[in-house]
Amino acid sequence: MDIDAYLGRIGADRGTSLHDLHRAHQERVPFENLSIHLGETISLAPDDLFDKIVRRGRGGFCYELNGAFAILLEGLGHRVDRIGVRVFGGERFGPIFDHLGLIVDDEWLVDVGFGAHSTYPLSLGERGDQKDPGGVFVVADGGDGDLLVSRDGQPVHRIERRARDLIDFGPACWWQQTWPGSHFRKGTVCTRLDGDGRITISGRTLIRTGQAGRTETVLESDAELLAAYRDLFGVVLERAVS
Repeated sequence: MDIDAYLGRIGADRGTSLHDLHRAHQERVPFENLSIHLGETISLAPDDLFDKIVRRGRGGFCYELNGAFAILLEGLGHRVDRIGVRVFGGERFGPIFDHLGLIVDDEWLVDVGFGAHSTYPLSLGERGDQKDPGGVFVVADGGDGDLLVSRDGQPVHRIERRARDLIDFGPACWWQQTWPGSHFRKGTVCTRLDGDGRITISGRTLIRTGQAGRTETVLESDAELLAAYRDLFGVVLERAVS
């Protein structure tokens, strides 16, 4: 991987701290599921991740974003464990490979691939409130060596501490793309940090959230939709999907 090209993609350099890299990645590289709706094959091969995110200026979902970020961090000298994460679905936690997270330097929970989440890494050892622009997070012991992560008092993740290889997430990545019941197949989403707020395109609706509140704008024409992807996310598409 061309480390300097990747750093340039997120507006950083080799002296940028882990905390600032975490924020910069979420500001510059969107969480998006457009490939699924464009009929593009999603590959977790490192060269393919680099090509999509850096050369083509796209984003991706957790397996791609955290998968690529892990390689970048390792190239910068960090120790990175790829970990299986169960996502809370309202009533229970999902399967172990439902989400890919990272533990960095045995100290930080790092996640640039969950859409709206923490702006900065979460401390692995802190058991009190961790205040973040994205909310108040708590990391707690979950039994059997697992960790539980909550946000603003609501459960979010159950994390298995065992280190995995990126290839272990391949079947789950394929399942998320192809299973008719996958929420990634139900509609398009493209979102990134914007200061302490967010810019999101959900279907054909442009959503801005921040301290001033929330606004929604319907992008009625294909031209408007494609222009919003290009101007707000740097994502250049040949055809509109929603």
